[in-house]
Amino acid sequence: MVERSRTEIGMQVFIISDNITSPLGTTTLENFKNVSEGISGIKLIENELLSPVSICTSAMVQAEDSGQLPDSYTRFEKLCIRSISEALSDSGLLGSEKETIFILSTTKGNIELIQNNPDADVRDRVSLEHTAQLIASHFHAAHKPVVVSNACISGVLAIIMAKRLLGSGKYQNAVVIGADVLSKFVISGFQSLMAMSDEPSRPFDKDRKGINLGEGAATVVMTTDLTLTDRHSIAVMGDAISNDANHISGPSRTGQELADAVIKAMRKSAVAAEDLSFISAHGTATLFNDEMESKAFDIAGLNDVPLHSLKGYFGHTLGAAGVIESVMTIHSLREKRILASRNFEELGVPKSLNINKGLVKSDKHHALKTASGFGGCNAAIVYSNVIKS
Repeated sequence: MVERSRTEIGMQVFIISDNITSPLGTTTLENFKNVSEGISGIKLIENELLSPVSICTSAMVQAEDSGQLPDSYTRFEKLCIRSISEALSDSGLLGSEKETIFILSTTKGNIELIQNNPDADVRDRVSLEHTAQLIASHFHAAHKPVVVSNACISGVLAIIMAKRLLGSGKYQNAVVIGADVLSKFVISGFQSLMAMSDEPSRPFDKDRKGINLGEGAATVVMTTDLTLTDRHSIAVMGDAISNDANHISGPSRTGQELADAVIKAMRKSAVAAEDLSFISAHGTATLFNDEMESKAFDIAGLNDVPLHSLKGYFGHTLGAAGVIESVMTIHSLREKRILASRNFEELGVPKSLNINKGLVKSDKHHALKTASGFGGCNAAIVYSNVIKS
């Protein structure tokens, strides 16, 4: 363990409940079970509304709403509301408390409305601020919600923002929802970059060919109220963000900037490399991202720590990714398991990494979650199982 100052410790923030809604299930338990068994939501699909050619992606099956939500809500908004409702049901909170703040993490929100309604005036509905307010109002939120839309670190950054707001004492609880849905707009953008793979992605593997996009939502309910915590609560410890200042879509060539965020987050958490159970990496399976991450973990001295990417199960869910993967991380800590990095066979990055190829047990209580994104943004959080059974 490393030492940290009293000013770095601050007020303890806990995650007390969560939900994942994805092609692998509508509850966290369903998603965790399927991933533990090596099941992926990624499939080759043909859908001309999304792409003129077949794409390998993780898409939601459109389920009946059973009349629970009015048709005035969009597909994106319904996805968010269902996930939040599931998480709140296990939290002891309603979402309407004056001490509770809502935070929406997304990259594109209702962008599919532009494609589906080309002649309609949908400016309000594609406004992320407007969308967030609609979702928060469904739960009678007491405050104007916060929107975090910062490329692919949005989910992790939203949790960091919630932690800092709660740690300041301004609020006592936070509901963080991360979500994105597939659309022709998003898919065509990644196709233009030639970043998409025509087969299931292989993060950190020598034969990786690029990303698979995915869609889904995940929610975490966070609090500083110890009366709401129990032995399943996970602490959100040290956090840090950084920027490469390198290129709008190309990451740092050295990995130094992500390493800086990782080192700072671990120092603030008083956690050393040997204390980590595992690393949940960004791991997009693109050439440059995976190379950069390997260099960053090498600089941070984390080469021997077990590491995985979950993109081979969920695809890259953009604004939802950091929240989905954080939920999987905290449940891994609770279950004392390290999940496998799907489709990995042989290391294909310049620095050595301990890629986890199978489901294994671990008695360590800390895990590192990282994310990186367009514009050179990076984020890192340490999660800790500090309440023992």
